[in-house]
Amino acid sequence: MDTTAFLPTTLKEVKQRGWDALDVVLVSGDSYIDSPYIGAAVIGRVLEQAGYRVGIIAQPDIASAEDITRLGEPRLLWGVTGGSVDSMVANYTASRRKRRRDDYTPGGVNDRRPNRAVIAYTNLIQRFFKGTAPIVLGGIEASLRRVAHYDFWDDAIRRSILFDAKADYLLYGMAERSVVQLADSLKKREDVNHIRGLCYITKEPPGDYLELPSYEQVSEDKKAFINMFHAFYKNNEPLNARGLVQQHGHRFLVQNKPAEYLSQAEMDAVYALPYQRAQHPYYEDQGKARALETIRFSINSQHGCYGECNFCSIAVHEGRTVRWRSEGSIAAEAELIAQLPDFKGYILDVGGPTANMYGFECPIKLKEGACQDKRCIYPTVCGALKPTHKRQTALLKRLRKIPGVKKVFVGSGIRYDLVLEDKQHGDAYLKEIARHHVSGQLKVAPEHSEDGVLKAMGKPGHADLLAFKRKFDQFSKDAGKEQYLTYYLIAAHPGCTQEHMHSLRKFTSRELHISPEQVQLFTPLPSTYSALMYHTKVDPFTKKPIFVEKDAGKRERQKQIMTRKPGRGKRNH
Repeated sequence: MDTTAFLPTTLKEVKQRGWDALDVVLVSGDSYIDSPYIGAAVIGRVLEQAGYRVGIIAQPDIASAEDITRLGEPRLLWGVTGGSVDSMVANYTASRRKRRRDDYTPGGVNDRRPNRAVIAYTNLIQRFFKGTAPIVLGGIEASLRRVAHYDFWDDAIRRSILFDAKADYLLYGMAERSVVQLADSLKKREDVNHIRGLCYITKEPPGDYLELPSYEQVSEDKKAFINMFHAFYKNNEPLNARGLVQQHGHRFLVQNKPAEYLSQAEMDAVYALPYQRAQHPYYEDQGKARALETIRFSINSQHGCYGECNFCSIAVHEGRTVRWRSEGSIAAEAELIAQLPDFKGYILDVGGPTANMYGFECPIKLKEGACQDKRCIYPTVCGALKPTHKRQTALLKRLRKIPGVKKVFVGSGIRYDLVLEDKQHGDAYLKEIARHHVSGQLKVAPEHSEDGVLKAMGKPGHADLLAFKRKFDQFSKDAGKEQYLTYYLIAAHPGCTQEHMHSLRKFTSRELHISPEQVQLFTPLPSTYSALMYHTKVDPFTKKPIFVEKDAGKRERQKQIMTRKPGRGKRNH
C-alpha cells in the first residue's frame, strides 16, 4: 500500500513529501488507523486540509527515545491523545484486572498502551525535547479529565490532567474547529487564551468566569464535589455555557466556553477528507488492529447525544446537541466504501452514539442551548423534542440502493422510547429496520428492570422496552425473519443491590425469555454522574444517600447472579 496516502509516520515518509520538518506531530495511544472513526486521524486530516504538515507517532515506547524522536520536533505543536478509549478503561476491567486484549493495538495484545497515556506521552516528549513546542492534550481521556475528577483506579479525586501532565494546553470535545484556530494562532504568534474549547493554566484567572470549588475543596468535601460537578456539567453547551475556572494550589485551571459546533456543511467536509480506511503499513506490519474490522465498513452519521445516561461520558465529550451529516454526504461515503477491494457488500453500521437520533433536534435547544433544569428524554420524552424517524428511514432506503451494497445494518444501539414517541413515523421506521437492517440481532440498552436503579441511571422504565419488543417481534415475524433483540445490562451500578439483580434475572427470564451471557460490570467513568454517585454515595439530584456496592467480590457477585447457569451457585442475600 502507498504510504504517501497516509499522514507520515517516519522521517523517510516526511522526506518523500519534500518536507524538511513537520508543523504538528500527533502522539496517540492507538495504532494509526486512518479512519473518520479515529480521533487522531480526524484531527490530523483537518489540520492537513488547513495547510499544515502533520505526522503521527502511534503507541510510542515510553522507555526509549527511538519512537518519540522519529519525526523530529514540530514547528508549532505536539498533539497528545490517549486514543479512542481512556487508557485506564482500555487497560483494566471494572474489577481492576489487567485486560489482555486491545482492539486498537497491532495484533490485539494489550502491551503497548501505558497507564494514564496522556501523562506518560507528555513526560516522554519533555524527556527528549527540552523547551519544546507547546504540548496540547486532546481526545476523550483529556476531555473527561479536564477538571478535578473522581478516578476509580486511584479511588480518589485527581487534579485536572493538565496539571498532572504538565502540558501547555488542553482542547476538549471534538476539537475540529478549535485545533485549527490554535495552530493558526501559534503560527502567527498570537495569544491563544481566547480560543473556545481551550483549557490552560494561569496564576490570575479571568474575572468574568464561573469559579468552581477548588481541587482542594472537592478532595475533602463531597458536598462541594457534587456542587462542582453540577456546575461543570451544565456548562458544556456552546450557546449557553460560561467559561469556568478552578483553583489548584496557587494556580488556576481555566476552561474557555465550548467550541461552537460544526455546521452540517462543515461536518460533511470533515468526512470527505481522504481517509484511507486502513491501518498504516508501518503499524500493520506489526499486526492488524481488530477495531478496523468493524469501522472499515461502518458510517458515522451524527455526533452528540441527548440520552444523557448517568453512566455515559458522551454528553460531556461530544455534547448534548445532536448534529447530523447530510444524506448526500453519507451516501457518498457508502459509495466510496462499496469500491474498497475487500468490501463484501455489507455496511456494518450507520449510526452514532444512538442510531435513531439522526435527523431531528429540539428547536428550542438549537436556538438557546440545552435546558439547565431538565433533560430531553428523561424521565419522559420532552414535548418540545418531537422525534421523527422520517429522515433516517429515507437515508437507509437510499443507502441500500447503492450499487455493490447488499445490506446496510444498524449496528448502533436504538432508543426504543424515541421510536414509541414518534407516533407518525416510528412504526414505519421499525418495520424498515426489522425487514432490511438487522443482522440477526438488534441492540437495545435497557440496562436494568428495577425502577430505583433505572432512576439512578437516568433510564426509562421497562414498560417501553416491553412495548418495543412486542412491535419488533411482530414486525420480524411479518417479514418472515427469525431475529432477536440484544440487551445491554449493567450490574453494581449505584442504587443496585443483589436483590435488584435477582429481580432483573427474573425479569429477563419471564419477560424477555433470555438467559443473559453478556452483563457489564459498572465502571465509574471520569466526569459522569454515576461516578459522582459512586464516590459520594449520594444521589446528586435528590441529595439523599444512595446504596453503592464498593466491595469487589460483592460487585462480581451481582454480575454472577445474571450470568450463572441455572442450578449453579447459591443465592446470596
